[in-house]
Amino acid sequence: MHPAYDLYGAKNPGPVCIAVPHGGRDYPAEIAPVLAMPLARARGIEDRYVDLLADEAIARGHCTLVARTPRLLIDLNRAETDIDPATVEGCMVHGARPTYRARGGLGLIPDRLPGAGPLWRRRVDMATLADRIAKIHRPYHAALAKCLGSAQRAHGHAIMIDLHSMPPLTGRNAADVVIGDLNGIAAGPEIVDAAQALFERNGLRVARNIPYAGGYVLERHARPLAQVHAIQVEIDRRLYLDSRLDTPGPGVARLAGIIADLADMLAALRPESTLPIAAE
Repeated sequence: MHPAYDLYGAKNPGPVCIAVPHGGRDYPAEIAPVLAMPLARARGIEDRYVDLLADEAIARGHCTLVARTPRLLIDLNRAETDIDPATVEGCMVHGARPTYRARGGLGLIPDRLPGAGPLWRRRVDMATLADRIAKIHRPYHAALAKCLGSAQRAHGHAIMIDLHSMPPLTGRNAADVVIGDLNGIAAGPEIVDAAQALFERNGLRVARNIPYAGGYVLERHARPLAQVHAIQVEIDRRLYLDSRLDTPGPGVARLAGIIADLADMLAALRPESTLPIAAE
């Protein structure tokens, strides 16, 4: 067992690999004094109990990589350089390349909880940041790359499901599931079509790329020209949590079964496309 993640099904991987980068819940006691809000509230930044939705797929033997470290400490779906220099003590501006996510407080080290304000009483120092990158971020992505590489070599292709959960979307007929493929460049269209059809057969409303097209996990690991395809799947938390969106609810088993069915279906799919068509 690695301190940064739990890895399942890696000995004889099928073509499907599941990543759960925002499922970590191992909170060290020493962070409580430096949080600007109670931990129970700060935990709102995690994809609450989304790792439970991978349990049935794990039971069926699909290679799955679940983060142990909480997103609150380091976001595995961000690049190492996606840092707002103002949020890290001693950070050199030339060493950071913040995206709009970091500038909004949701970079490599989250600094702000949307709708609740600053997360920390003081900035993280560079030594702590470097330690988290070396011990958590890099090992997680190295393990994911190894899983995908093993699958591609064994089967001629690999398909990653980057599993997340999202706050409920607003508006009439809002989506229950958002499938992201970086607007058409992370996976062959037949993979995205098949995933959407499976969710819709289960009575779920599906959107593509809006408002979530995918993040660093897809940007780093998707290589369709080398037959390594990837989709991000965002699940509405109302479908599997309680009414407070706080603890596992009665929908966990159903959604875990759907995710496992998705993995089974994609494992049986032979991608035909070598170059996805980008969206306009």
